[in-house]
Amino acid sequence: MNYRRERLFPLFSVCVLILAQPVFSQIRLPRLISNGMVLQRDAKVRIWGWAAAGEGIEIQFLDQTYSTTADQDGNWAVYLSALKAGGPYSMELKASNQITLSDILVGDVWVCSGQSNMELAMARVQDKYPEDIANSANPAIRQFNVSMRYDFHAPQANLESGSWEAADPEKVMKFTAVGYFFANALYNRYQVPIGLISASVGGSPVEAWLSEDALQAFPQHVEVLARYKDDIYVEQILAKDKAIRDAWYKRARQLDEGLTPGQQPWFDPAYDASAWESMPVPSYWEDEGLGPVNGIVWFRRTIEVPEAMTGVPAKLLLGRVVDADSTYINGQFVGTISYKYPPRRYILPPDILNAGENVIAVRIINNAGKGGFYPDKPYELSAGEQTIDLKGEWQTKLGATMDAMPGKTFVRWQPVGLHNGMLAPLVNYNIKGVIWYQGESNTKNPAEYRDTFPALIANWREKWGQGDFPFLYVQLANYMEVEAQPSESNWAELREVQRKTLEVTKNTAMAVIIDTGEWNDIHPLNKKDVGQRLALAAQSLAYGDREIVYSGPMYRSMQVKGKRAYITFDHIGGGLIAKGGGDLKQFAIAGADGQFVWSKAQIRGDKVIVWNDTITKPAAIRYAWADNPEGANLYNKEGLPASPFRTDE
Repeated sequence: MNYRRERLFPLFSVCVLILAQPVFSQIRLPRLISNGMVLQRDAKVRIWGWAAAGEGIEIQFLDQTYSTTADQDGNWAVYLSALKAGGPYSMELKASNQITLSDILVGDVWVCSGQSNMELAMARVQDKYPEDIANSANPAIRQFNVSMRYDFHAPQANLESGSWEAADPEKVMKFTAVGYFFANALYNRYQVPIGLISASVGGSPVEAWLSEDALQAFPQHVEVLARYKDDIYVEQILAKDKAIRDAWYKRARQLDEGLTPGQQPWFDPAYDASAWESMPVPSYWEDEGLGPVNGIVWFRRTIEVPEAMTGVPAKLLLGRVVDADSTYINGQFVGTISYKYPPRRYILPPDILNAGENVIAVRIINNAGKGGFYPDKPYELSAGEQTIDLKGEWQTKLGATMDAMPGKTFVRWQPVGLHNGMLAPLVNYNIKGVIWYQGESNTKNPAEYRDTFPALIANWREKWGQGDFPFLYVQLANYMEVEAQPSESNWAELREVQRKTLEVTKNTAMAVIIDTGEWNDIHPLNKKDVGQRLALAAQSLAYGDREIVYSGPMYRSMQVKGKRAYITFDHIGGGLIAKGGGDLKQFAIAGADGQFVWSKAQIRGDKVIVWNDTITKPAAIRYAWADNPEGANLYNKEGLPASPFRTDE
């Protein structure tokens, strides 16, 4: 099959779709039905839109002609015959006007949804995967990015913006990283076009993606929705939050001694900072003697740059900063990021570094909690073949002290809003399935997630009307500090809910990623393993490769014999192993008192035997039960990690 992009018609012959104002004398199309789209193969594909009541519409596609008439409300739809993978093709739509759509592929369409770890784009992981990005040109892998939109009143019929884009080293930077690696793995195996519809919002809880009818099962969220149906109430919240934020930053700027009008700014390389205190970078200033200060703190460091690093583009990596930074080199502003999560990666022009002394100045604004530089992140300046390590002592001085900024109300995260604004416009579009990465925002109440997450899967399947399509999701990664002793964990609780969802919801699979996270970053950069593990699940559930091992070991049952517990698993593949050799780790055991202690664990055939000599009668076993179960090493021989589990419920 040839998926080469072809320009079948001159640009001026392609009709522009005007969506802002209804034109009821002509047919109109939803954003998804547009140039470059990927249509679902082997399905009864719906093409729909709007026109004048009673207007006749004719569609020509792949030597077939389809006709229909708009109903009294102006809605119309046709259903294309089952399509085989291929393309590019063109489509003609005729009524009182004519629209030509070009560069259409037929393949498999996957919705990629959830919160920030699904939303996170390839641009964020470019330093980790430079070769993947350089080799990403493939017109058979495409993405439609759904812009953030919420609505608390009714499901929307169309999207406000968006277009289909094919992967190449430039455009792939905007692709969901998990989605891209998922699509690339599937394309490499099946050589079939893959279309991704990316609809995610950072920080969004599961209830934001439920429809209003599905929400009725959760009265506490129905009450919240009722408040947000009041537009005046919403406007007041937004206005209040903006006023507080604007006033806080304005006051901080006024108090900042480093930017006092009429005086030499502290980022000026000629400024004398010899009297400043010193502080190690990376660190949080609360832990280094400054105390729990909110406001503005300046950091400076003078470095020696060899001549070989000058006259060429350079890259400055400043890890992550809490919360906002403005960064200068030799008095020149080089970049700013206004919130704590993105890595600081500033590309410098060739003329900014001097041979000899160079001054780096960083102005940090911290509005709540610990301020400073995240540990275990890269802090370096590189140019050409040379790199200067920036970790170590920096000069520092307090610029302004502020009260903590009051918390913000995230309107876009409220119940139903994202379903109505971002998901509802998609449900007429035929898909192969869904990949979902979400749950971090629901860790405060894992017990509720036991009901809301399966409800979401059922809700989406009902809205699409395509039966129990494959719903593949990601279990939470390892995150936060490592605990020395067995302890309770909301993150572990939510992982257990995710595991249990497999038992109560058919045609689902879960990618376990407790080995890909970062203790100090809720957005770990390893998105390739995540996408590829989801692709393994798709190969089994969606593509019928039933012999493939797509999951790591999953707890099945426990049998106690004397002082030992025998644990059996599903998905053992070629057999159980302790990855890296040595003893199994992260197993804990409890007796009748429910107090867990670390245990010994040993693989015996297709079972794991767990014991502690101090426990005479085991009552419960837990594995990898922690926010960050570092060292968990039970895998199958195919290299897939076992899911965390507990037997005590």
